[in-house]
Parts: sequence; C-alpha cells; structure tokens
Amino acid sequence: MVNKKYLDKAEVLIEALPYIQRFNRKIVVVKYGGSAMLDEELKRNVIKDVVLLKLVGFKPIIVHGGGKEISRWVGKAGMEARFINGLRVTDKDTMEIVEMVLAKVNKELVTLVQSLGVKAVGISGKDGGLLQCRKKLSDGQDIGYVGDITRVEPKVLYDLLEKDFLPIVFPVGYDENFDSYNINADDAACAIAEAVNAEKLAFLTDIEGVYRDKDDPSSLISELHVTEAEELIRQGYVGGGMIPKLHNCIEAIARGVNRVHILDGRIPHSLLLEIFTNKGIGTAILREDGEKYYHGGE
Repeated sequence: MVNKKYLDKAEVLIEALPYIQRFNRKIVVVKYGGSAMLDEELKRNVIKDVVLLKLVGFKPIIVHGGGKEISRWVGKAGMEARFINGLRVTDKDTMEIVEMVLAKVNKELVTLVQSLGVKAVGISGKDGGLLQCRKKLSDGQDIGYVGDITRVEPKVLYDLLEKDFLPIVFPVGYDENFDSYNINADDAACAIAEAVNAEKLAFLTDIEGVYRDKDDPSSLISELHVTEAEELIRQGYVGGGMIPKLHNCIEAIARGVNRVHILDGRIPHSLLLEIFTNKGIGTAILREDGEKYYHGGE
C-alpha cells in the first residue's frame, strides 16, 4: 500500500496544475514587506516561493520595502525616526540612509534568489527611469523627500524578464530635477503592476487578509469583488492600515491588474498556498467580471 503522505503530495501537485497552466508566462508582482523581511527563515521561505513561481513558468517581479531596517539605521546614526500620518519624514540625511539601507536589503535578496539557482537583478526606481515622481505632501505638510509616482517606464523590467532574470525593485525614484525620493513600497508595487499589465499583484503583510468584522479573525473573507471591497470601507468594517491597502488594490484592478491578493507573510509559503490551492489562504480581490474560482470546492 502506498504511503498516504505520498498520495497527499500527488494530490497537491494535481490541484496546482490548472493554476500553473492558467498563469504560465504571466507577470506576477509580489510586494514583500513586514515581519517576513526580518525573520531569516520566513525570508528564505518567501524567496523560495517566488523562485518556484519562476521555475514553473510565471514571470515574477519582487518589489520590497525595508521600513523597520531603515528605522534601525536612522537610530544607529543618532537620528530620530519621525512619522506624520504614517509617512516617514525624510530630510536629506534620512534620504541618504533610506537609499543605502534599501540597496543593502535589495542585494541580500538578490543573493538569496541566486543561491536557489535563479538569476536575479536588483534595481531601484531610478534605474532605466523606472519610477518618476513628485514631492508628496501629507495633508498639506511638507515631509521632505517622499515621492508620489507620476510615471512608470517599465522597459527595464520587460528587458530583464525577456532575458530570464527575476527583477527585484526597491522603491526609490527621482523627480524632474533628478533628486532622489523615498516612495511607499505598496504604491510602487501597484504602479509597477499596472504598468506591466500584471495578471496578479500579491501583498505580503502582517495580517491574514480582510475581515468582515475587523475584530473577529474567523470572519476572514477569501474573495471580494471590487464593489464589495468598496462597500466594506464605506460601512466602516475595515480598520486602520487596511484602508490604504484596499484602496491600492481597488486602484490596481481599475487600471488593469486581474487579481490582487492580501496575504500573511508570517505564514510559511502563504504565497504558494494562495496561488496554487482551491481554498487559498488570504483575501483575493477581483474585478466585477472576475470569476471566484479559488473556492469552488467549498
């Protein structure tokens, strides 16, 4: 008798097959941040997931932040991290630290991908003119070198994908005077996903997904059409940090991304579980005409 463990493995592979076929040669943007960046084991699991996506025929692009690491280095430099409305106040000195830290994090991720046998190239939003921006104000307040994206020039990403590289992007762009700007990584991931007509955009976060009741973890919603997401925001069911994330998701879908996923990066292999299984694990947000195909088996 064949061991049940092996039969279960075969079932998992069979379940993944239609998703592998559906997304073959399609671009998937993964926004990587939160606790999964700080824990070495979680970091390796996330990168393994993205490498597997690449090896089964997807075209992944990673966009990453590094907020906690930036704050650590700002502290090491004897400076104090300041935030207004959740946005980092970024003067000239802080901007230097931001760029250095994000470049360091970026090359660590490149090295990790390459150690798993896939070619990767790390770039910033300045490379190839990828992310052009203007100064972002926070409720009318000047918060320094924080950028709002005005234009995405995706040619450098297409060139890398065509040559079979996995692009890893950190969100520093420039304005019309070629000054450097720190850009919110969620915003950068959305803008890039839109510009390359990504089939999927996945946010790895420190939350399980969207709850119907923000205080009740058992009310996790597996799939939402855009109008349902807007209704949850309007009725006040969605709290705090989830609101800008949902707005980003809605905007990305309005601009052509097919599906947006909000996932808990603290769960090992959450990316694979969401993309390759009927049940999924986080929240998928889809266009009004999008088919709710992950949960047909329930």
